[in-house]
Amino acid sequence: MRPHELLTPTPSGLYCPPADVYIDPVRPVARALITHGHADHARAGHGAVLATRETLGIMAVRYGAVFTQQQQVAAWGERVRIGEVGFTFHPAGHVLGSAQIAVDAGGLRIVASGDYKRAADRTCATFEPVRCDVFITEATFGLPVFRHPDTAGEVAKLLDSLALFPERCHVIGAYALGKAQRLVALIRDAGYDRPIHVHGAMEKLMGFYEAHGVPLGDIRKVVAAERKTLAGEIVICPPSAVQDLWARQLPDPVTAFASGWMRIRARAR
Repeated sequence: MRPHELLTPTPSGLYCPPADVYIDPVRPVARALITHGHADHARAGHGAVLATRETLGIMAVRYGAVFTQQQQVAAWGERVRIGEVGFTFHPAGHVLGSAQIAVDAGGLRIVASGDYKRAADRTCATFEPVRCDVFITEATFGLPVFRHPDTAGEVAKLLDSLALFPERCHVIGAYALGKAQRLVALIRDAGYDRPIHVHGAMEKLMGFYEAHGVPLGDIRKVVAAERKTLAGEIVICPPSAVQDLWARQLPDPVTAFASGWMRIRARAR
């Protein structure tokens, strides 16, 4: 079997003809395998979805309990056979529940990585190398020009700024799924045990991580009546909210972005 006979790109997404299934399809299909819960990979409306238990749970949080007509849990390392094709989910280290999907048939194995990272992250299962004939990788930061700083050093900058400007609220923009929880874990691991305040859009996913064995400490939703009392506190919100009226109503904020994972670039307003 040739690689394009096992997996091939189509307008709906990466398609496996022998099994008649798609991996991370961009439009509703009859049967979908989902690598992780980010919206550019996981969409609602498929007839049936095979994914890890955590990814299915995240999709339910984001899209509602009826995001698909049928769902099936993929256990780590367990080969699921569809027709003559085997599918095995392996940890991708990207967000909670994220998986690489190994597709094998006719002596050929292709691994579709989804999104992944090799760096340590206690908020999700660690990336697992998988032997294969073809590796399909995303490469958003694959060019040599990208050199990401040490995460511990970046968190130290944040905590140093907090100590230097205790009268100011420190607002950090981070994606609601995965990035925000990783940032909280890094801050906690640096010894910060005060409450961390989050935008309402992050509240359910923070609770989901806690419910799935990822301790994040005291997380509090920002409510309108308390915004002016958050001087000296850390607030995490979606990047879009940093420029919104929501952030401008916080007390004398210092803003930063956890971007390209991760670089704290603080600026005073």
